Amino acid sequence: MSITTNITSKTQYFLEKEELYGAHNYHPLPVVLTKGRGVFVWDVDDKRYYDFLSGYSAINQGHCHPRIIETFIEQAQKLTLTSRAFHNDVLGEYEEFITKFFGYDKVLPMNTGVEAVETGLKLARRWGYEVKGVPQNKGKIITCEQNFHGRTISVISFSSDESSRRDFGPFTLGFETIPYNDIAALQEALQDGNVVAFLVEPIQGEAGVVVPDEGYISKAAAMCKEANVLFIADEIQTGLARTGKMLACDHENVRPDILLLGKALSGGTMPVSAVLADDEIMLTIKPGDHGSTYGGNPIACKVAMTSLQVLVDEKMAENSEIQGAHLRKELLAMGHEHISVVRGKGLFNAIVIEHPKKDTAWDICIAMKQNGLLAKPTHGDRIRFAPPLLITRAQIDECIGIIKKSMDNF
Repeated sequence: MSITTNITSKTQYFLEKEELYGAHNYHPLPVVLTKGRGVFVWDVDDKRYYDFLSGYSAINQGHCHPRIIETFIEQAQKLTLTSRAFHNDVLGEYEEFITKFFGYDKVLPMNTGVEAVETGLKLARRWGYEVKGVPQNKGKIITCEQNFHGRTISVISFSSDESSRRDFGPFTLGFETIPYNDIAALQEALQDGNVVAFLVEPIQGEAGVVVPDEGYISKAAAMCKEANVLFIADEIQTGLARTGKMLACDHENVRPDILLLGKALSGGTMPVSAVLADDEIMLTIKPGDHGSTYGGNPIACKVAMTSLQVLVDEKMAENSEIQGAHLRKELLAMGHEHISVVRGKGLFNAIVIEHPKKDTAWDICIAMKQNGLLAKPTHGDRIRFAPPLLITRAQIDECIGIIKKSMDNF
């Protein structure tokens, strides 16, 4: 069946403003949000919804977490920005906190996730030339098909998503893309002595929460070490308790050579990202080689420390593991004829919709919206289910009821 949604005049007002004055680079669900608290958001008509996207995992701690907001306001009233032209009294404290938290020598603070990815790529190349001894301009970085690391020119250069690449060339050289979850393909690619790094998502998020075979990440990391190649983990979406561990790599006891973090590092309050590595890698970057006006600003530093501490104090990784397993069990038990796959780890999950009608996943999301739950399709037939990590068993069960009711229309 085809689903239509009744849009109120108030909602229509805001939708028309965006359509008229904003770039058309997104296709959101027709809902206009005005308030968030915990696992819930409210629209401009004061209808409440469960948020099952969490800002693509930027809001792991829940909307407007009181401790994070308190930290944000307190620092905003003292000092917001110095740029890195001067020192401030928060940056060093944050650098000590996050490096000890994750067990690395150094951190390079950035803002957005894709900035962290670009920084990791630059670090890998610099290390390849100065430490590994790769000939200049010959360094190669291995990436995976169906990846999503952002949308800058360099990052889309190794994307297999045609909508991200079309009419944006010419593309950046120096990347080789191999199939995801394919150890043999990685083994072959590592034979090239000019390879400096392997960039990988421990679970591919935008591709539809694609979970690799057990042991893939640990085998890949070991192979990289043997080949003297850096293992770069993009944990921007999978990290910070989302998959039931602090990092998705923790499921296989892997310590990346370069760790990329973002999104929930600020609890959804502002763009904060981080690149962590040891001295041999990080200290190849010298003053003037890389930087960011806002990277390491006082608000970001304070907020990031509180955001990380909240994850630990409120045992959000543990809750993610427990509630995620329950969610997948109930989705499978639903046995719906149009759900062909249920997959995920922790509270990072997706279903794959099998239906002859092309836009069925979108229509299901519209039906769920009408029933009080917000999710979004990806790649046409996949729907991610990733609520904030403080969600309770009772709330999960209520959401299962909403999903079932919405699916039954099809």
